[in-house]
Amino acid sequence: MFISGIGVYLPDTVSIGQAVADGRYPAGLADLHGLTGAAVAGDIPAPEMALRAATLALTRAAHAPTDIDLLLYADSWHQGPDGWHPQYYLQHHLTGGTPLAVELHHGCNGMFTALELAASYLAAQPDRHTALLVAADNFGTPMIDRWQGGPGYVMGDAGSAVVLSTRPGFARLLTVGTVTIPEAEELHRAGEALFPPGPTISRPLDFTARSEEFRRVALEGGSGTAMLMDIHRQTLQVVSRTLAEGGIEMDDITRVAYMNYSREIVEQRCTSALGLPLSASAWDWGRTVGHLGASDQVAALDHLVATGQLGPGDHLLMLGIGPGVTVSSAVVQIIHSPAWR
Repeated sequence: MFISGIGVYLPDTVSIGQAVADGRYPAGLADLHGLTGAAVAGDIPAPEMALRAATLALTRAAHAPTDIDLLLYADSWHQGPDGWHPQYYLQHHLTGGTPLAVELHHGCNGMFTALELAASYLAAQPDRHTALLVAADNFGTPMIDRWQGGPGYVMGDAGSAVVLSTRPGFARLLTVGTVTIPEAEELHRAGEALFPPGPTISRPLDFTARSEEFRRVALEGGSGTAMLMDIHRQTLQVVSRTLAEGGIEMDDITRVAYMNYSREIVEQRCTSALGLPLSASAWDWGRTVGHLGASDQVAALDHLVATGQLGPGDHLLMLGIGPGVTVSSAVVQIIHSPAWR
């Protein structure tokens, strides 16, 4: 499986300093976390950002939009009117109605899921060759606080896209996989009832409050510590499995793309855990744009290739953790510098 094109739509950023001055971000966290800004799309809808990213990816791949076998749309936050599905917006304005089009509401790891499903779908029939994978979110809505909605990160808006193909491209998807720690699903719902669903009664999403409640109940009771240790073990195991399936070792990894989180989280959960320096990650870039939902790793790939930090023969390890709890990993090998670099 090859990547023949990638595209990212990243709006202008608002600095952490401005958010502090506006009273939206605690001044004490600025130095602690090392984050410097978040991409803010204003009133640009998420499906429109997805369309712009997808158009760029297809243009770079020199691939006709109407010659797609599969369209997968990953998202984390609300996309538009209830009862409406965003993938059909891309079919209407870009690909036409031929490909199977599916929305993947799989949180921060949605692009990993899309890669795995698309690779399997393309391999299942010899006449299937190309899949378009997109992810997009705009968190600028009243029911979520992008500056304090989760512990250790701020939320940025973006659209990203990947053209995955059985035909050669500038990069190869060596391997991708996900593991779930199902008993940890309570981590992202702690303290909140399952019914009625929060959005139906205008209850804001606050992962910080849920994390604090989980810490109060589960960690104080002892079960939470074992659960967090299991997440750590599973993270190392899924990376080890991914590398083995790709026929490479950690020494072959040039860079790693993790979630666009705070410095200490990226170090503790990613680079230090893998025996890598922070400089091997994309954190210096990620800290400037915020956590982009399911787009973090693809946007990092685009940035690292465009700036020459990844070149022919290099390997990028992509790693993510999402609600579920799911841990996902993938390895991309750069074959040659793309013409659009």
